[in-house]
Amino acid sequence: MDKKDKKLISIIVPVFNEEENIKPLYDAVKPIMDRLSERYDYEIIFTDNHSTDQSYQQLQVLAESDNNVRVIRFSRNFGYQRSIYTGYMYARGDAAIQLDCDLQDSPNLIPEFVRLWESGYQVVYGVRRSRKEMWWINTLRKMFYFLIDLLSEDKLPRYAGDFRLVDQRVIKELRNIIDQQPYLRGAVATMGFNQVGLPYDRDARVRGESKFSMAELVKLAIDGILNHSIVPLRIASYTGITISIATFLGSIGYIVGKFVLGKNWPAGFATTTVLILTSLSLNALFLGIIGEYLGRIYQQVKKRPITIIEKTLNLQPINR
Repeated sequence: MDKKDKKLISIIVPVFNEEENIKPLYDAVKPIMDRLSERYDYEIIFTDNHSTDQSYQQLQVLAESDNNVRVIRFSRNFGYQRSIYTGYMYARGDAAIQLDCDLQDSPNLIPEFVRLWESGYQVVYGVRRSRKEMWWINTLRKMFYFLIDLLSEDKLPRYAGDFRLVDQRVIKELRNIIDQQPYLRGAVATMGFNQVGLPYDRDARVRGESKFSMAELVKLAIDGILNHSIVPLRIASYTGITISIATFLGSIGYIVGKFVLGKNWPAGFATTTVLILTSLSLNALFLGIIGEYLGRIYQQVKKRPITIIEKTLNLQPINR
């Protein structure tokens, strides 16, 4: 097949302090793409979140030895989701595959992703059948998926991460989204088109340490819920209405008992204290929820760039 007739596959790899994994990932991906070279060209786009180890130096070496390797280095760490988003923005391929640098998502699934894409699916996402992590982390993840299913107004696939193939048509729609706090697995899932899940067993990390602290995981969970639901705001409204009605009915009952039935109830210090503390707690909780939404509006209206690119290697123009 003539080179110009081949389809281009973009492989997007977010990087932050992954000096131990960059070369192993490249060595795992390249033979797979070489086997597909009869029908496909490829590019590997590394988005470096201003790593502080030797990651960028290793990427320089790869980019010098292989013109298919493209590198985008940010001026600081803008976060995982923004890093992936920028990779999509600069992907030139007919389809793009997002792959983590730690090799927990096996590159061996790439041919199957491509096969399903060629069969007519615009989005092929990996569904984690199992993952080698501590039991309590898996439990928290299951609770998150249950909660986002309960609250979200959009149907999001369970146990699907960011390991996915996305067609160029979907990427064009992603380029129209300007979101200061993107949640890409949700954004892609809600776009529609033909989507299919591919079950797989996620491997354990062999080299290096995860860059996702518990605080980062909680932040990602909050982003997922708030980006796809205003149910928390409605809960605040409904709770406020319910408490107001209960207070009104209680006041009517007290007046009737006091002035009609002649009841002489003693003052209840404990009851009063509990009611005051409950009221303060609910106010703080729901003000916090409202504050989260207002904070996102504030970030959005400032219109700051999603990422700032400091350096690039082998980066080529995109046909937008």
